[in-house]
Amino acid sequence: MTALSTRLGGFALLALALSPLPVPAQPSGAELYARACAQCHDSRDTEIRAPRFEAMRTMTPEAILRALESGSMKPFAQNLSAAERAAVAVHIAGRALSQQAAAVTPAPDGRCVEGARDFVRPMEGPGWNGWGADIANTRFQPAQAAGLSAETVGRLRLKWAFGFEGTLSADAQPSVVGGRVFVGGGDRKVHALDAKTGCVHWSFDTDAVVRTAVSVGPRRGGSGFAVYFGDVAAHAYALDAATGALLWKVKVESHRAARVTGAPTLHDGVLYVPVSSIEEAFGARSDYQCCSFRGSVLALDAETGAQIWKAYTIADEPRPTKQNSIGTQLFGPAGAAIWSAPTIDPARGAVYVATGNAYSRANDAAGADTSDAVIALDMKTGRRLWHRQVTPDDAYIVGCIGGRALNCPDNPGPDHDFGQSPILTSLPDGRRMLVIAQKSGVVHALDPDREGQILWQVRVGKGGALGGSQWGSAVDKDRVYVALSDVRFTSGRPFRLDPGAGGGLFGLDLATGRVAWSVPPVPCGERAQCSPALSAAVTVIPGVVFSGGVSGFLRAYATGDGRLLWEVDTARDDYVAVNGVRARGGAMDGPGPTVVDGMLYVTSGYGVWGGKSGNVLLAFGLGGD
Repeated sequence: MTALSTRLGGFALLALALSPLPVPAQPSGAELYARACAQCHDSRDTEIRAPRFEAMRTMTPEAILRALESGSMKPFAQNLSAAERAAVAVHIAGRALSQQAAAVTPAPDGRCVEGARDFVRPMEGPGWNGWGADIANTRFQPAQAAGLSAETVGRLRLKWAFGFEGTLSADAQPSVVGGRVFVGGGDRKVHALDAKTGCVHWSFDTDAVVRTAVSVGPRRGGSGFAVYFGDVAAHAYALDAATGALLWKVKVESHRAARVTGAPTLHDGVLYVPVSSIEEAFGARSDYQCCSFRGSVLALDAETGAQIWKAYTIADEPRPTKQNSIGTQLFGPAGAAIWSAPTIDPARGAVYVATGNAYSRANDAAGADTSDAVIALDMKTGRRLWHRQVTPDDAYIVGCIGGRALNCPDNPGPDHDFGQSPILTSLPDGRRMLVIAQKSGVVHALDPDREGQILWQVRVGKGGALGGSQWGSAVDKDRVYVALSDVRFTSGRPFRLDPGAGGGLFGLDLATGRVAWSVPPVPCGERAQCSPALSAAVTVIPGVVFSGGVSGFLRAYATGDGRLLWEVDTARDDYVAVNGVRARGGAMDGPGPTVVDGMLYVTSGYGVWGGKSGNVLLAFGLGGD
């Protein structure tokens, strides 16, 4: 080779080195979804509470993108770039993002023409305040406040509907105080609506989805009233009840999987905030260092948000235990989240909370004895007074039941945790008890005055990860009313709810636990996306117990014998919402109805594990349509 050719060859190599290399094509939204999302959203694991792909198709791409960037899906999308998250959102929704996706959302239609109405003495009239209607979480509404009876309930008709924009689940329970309905939603807002018409007094933008019920109480020094709630990013909030102005916001737990699902309970100027998490879902990833979350409850000064005390459900801090088969470091003990509203017992100065399953153990021999338990804490200090575990050694994460997860503890448990609040009630002879139903299918009565001594236990269902009794029972002076989920799924593909399995409603004698009556599951027939399962919390007024189903039906039964008094199919797609949002109903799961002053308020739509999605709050009253 000549010197010239050598030089030319050098230039050629230099030119080749300096020329731009081909840029790898960005993966498509479908490819990214398959890589990052399908493991949960297309999974057949029944314990995964992830919405199916077809349910998410009803959402806007903007709402999906918000969930990936700052909502509950943020930890799962942390390895995706901004462009990749947008591509996933577009793929799921099946339509392009709006150019105004990042803009502030406009004020909703349906504003009340009179603006901020008088809210001076809101606590004097009938209401349903917080999760359980009272600090004992009885979910019982007295006759005078209810304005309904067994004789009149059959005349309930739809009065108005309110739609939550861009979401596939309506899973926050409305509270009604001072003629206003306070309700959160998957639209990442809390709304104050007129109880009679549904018009909007104000709406407040939250950092994340609000699933909790709202509590209302007077501010210190007679300076008005405040509303309190939590979100799934583990914040607690206080807003001015009349205007919606932010008073304070507090991060109650720094763990990235933490959330507030159970409603904070307000009593005597203190807000008791329960903390849960979705770390058991994170643990399904083999590269995730599971598990380090511990459930807790905080006492906050209601006026300032300042922490008075914080009590963990597991005393020991998580520490390294072993490595999984690919070398990922694991930790324990962990878990015992609190999914439900705390119950207050002023007579004993106690706060009662119910805990979920453990995620991992300190070692393979034993787990924390405060998982699947009722715990009593000192109201002033948070010191543990006593605890009663009813299912020992229930340590599990998502994927353990099917044996696919690598982070599972040895001999994983059945996921039989508590998803509902302990109910504090008294018998006619003055004896007191805590009554609570469990995902195991067992109903328990404990003695709060004898360190949780078991008074009786009665099995009403088979139980399971989504089985047993889920979100809430209710009591009157004679009985406890328990709804049974025991939801099941078909064995074939595609993934579907089993229309012939699950369900049932029970009235149990408070003193003995004896089943006084039961209502068998109501068949689905040819109804699509249907299950007889009754997962939602139940509500009772004198003579009537209300129960919503995964089928979308809300039914009212006589408390004396379980006779059907009224029913309505909420799973409709043609609601005309007062705020102009396209509103549809679906499966009913999580919250129960609230009954106040002759009206019944209930949310409909739960687009998770095959249930029909929806985004509506419905208000029923006596009389015509």
